[in-house]
Amino acid sequence: MNRRTREYLRGRFGDYYRSASVSPPPQANEREWGHIPFTAGDGTTMVRHQSLLDIGEVGEFLARETPRHAYFSAARYDDPANKRMSDKGWRSADLVFDLDADHLPGVDPEETSYGEMLAACKEELLALLDVLGDDFGFADDDMQVVFSGGRGYHVHVRDDAVADLDSTARREVVDYVRAVDLNYDGLIERRPNERGTTLQKQLRREGGWGRRVHEELVAYAEGLRAMDEADALAELQELDGVGEKTARTIYGVLERNPEGVKSGNVELGPGASTLVRAIAERVTAEQTAPIDEPVTTDIRRLIRLPGSIHGGSGLLVCPLERDAVDEFDPLTDAVPDRFRGRDILVDVHDPGPVDVGDDRDKVEEGIVSVPEYLGVFLMARGRAEKSRE
Repeated sequence: MNRRTREYLRGRFGDYYRSASVSPPPQANEREWGHIPFTAGDGTTMVRHQSLLDIGEVGEFLARETPRHAYFSAARYDDPANKRMSDKGWRSADLVFDLDADHLPGVDPEETSYGEMLAACKEELLALLDVLGDDFGFADDDMQVVFSGGRGYHVHVRDDAVADLDSTARREVVDYVRAVDLNYDGLIERRPNERGTTLQKQLRREGGWGRRVHEELVAYAEGLRAMDEADALAELQELDGVGEKTARTIYGVLERNPEGVKSGNVELGPGASTLVRAIAERVTAEQTAPIDEPVTTDIRRLIRLPGSIHGGSGLLVCPLERDAVDEFDPLTDAVPDRFRGRDILVDVHDPGPVDVGDDRDKVEEGIVSVPEYLGVFLMARGRAEKSRE
C-alpha cells in the first residue's frame, strides 16, 4: 500500500467514524482495548494494553485515531491497561466463537469466490446458532452475532453461566460443538419397554446429539417407507456394513412397527448399531460448525469491535439481530453508506472478479473509475492503489 492509498483510506475511515455511532461492549471499562493504525510499509503495529481511561470515549477515539483495525478483549479485568497479562487481574470472559470462510471443510479459497465462501460460512453460522440455542440453552439476548467485516462471523455469548469457564472447559464446549470424539455407541442405551418387562435398545433422545440423531433417524425411516421395497433395500445397503440380509431385517421391522423408531426404539436387528452410527455420522457432518478452537479457548482474546471498519476489506464489522441473519448479505449490507454515491479512480494491479456491492462484476487492470466502496475494497485488499483524480 503506497502513501497516497494509505492516506486516502485513513481519511475516508475518519469521515466514517466522525459520522458513525459505535456502541461499546458491556463492561467496556473492564476490557482491554487495542488497534492497528495505518502505518507506512507492509508491516503492521498492534497497539494494545489500553483501557477506556487511556483511549477516552470510544467514538471520539475512533474519530481521532482512525485505526485500520479496532479490537477489544473478550475478557474483563481488574486492571485492563496493565502491560503484563498475569497482572491484569482476570475476572471473566465472553465465550466467543469464530467462523472463518477460509477454513471451512470443502472450501478451496483458490477455487471459490469471496461471495461463495461467505455464503457457505453463513450456513455454518446458522448451524452453530442452532447448537448454542437448542443444546446449550443460550437465549438470543445472550448471544451477539457479528459479521467480522472480512471472512466470516463471530458469536459473543454473554451468559453468566459460562463467563468463568477456563480454557480447558471452553475446549470441552468446542469439542461438543464440533462433535469431536463423539461416542456413537453411547447414543444407545438399554431401557425397559412400556410394560417394564424387557430391556430394549433406545436412543438417548432427550437432548443434545442424541435428539438430533433421533430426529434424522425418524426422517430416514419415513423416507424408506415411502419407497418401494427394492429401492428401500438398495438405500439401506448404501450404508457401510449393511448387506442384503441385514437390510431386509431392518426394513421388516420398520414396516411392522413404524411407531417404534419415533419412540426411540432401535431394536432393529443385527444392523441397528450400524444404522444408528451411519445416521449419526451424517448428522454430525451436517450440523456441526467448524469453529476456530483457539479463539474460543483463549480467555484473553482480542476480538473486532462491532461498528468499526475492517481494514482489510473496507466493510463494516456488523452486529446482527438473530432474526436478521438469514437475510443478511455482507457484500451489500456491510458496505458503509459513507462510501456510496460517488466514483473514484484506482490503479488496479490485480484484476478479476469482485463480489462487493450492487454491481458485482470484474475489474480490468490499469486505471479505472469505480464506485468508491469498490475502490476502497480493492485498495484494502491490496489489489489496487489510489490514482490521482
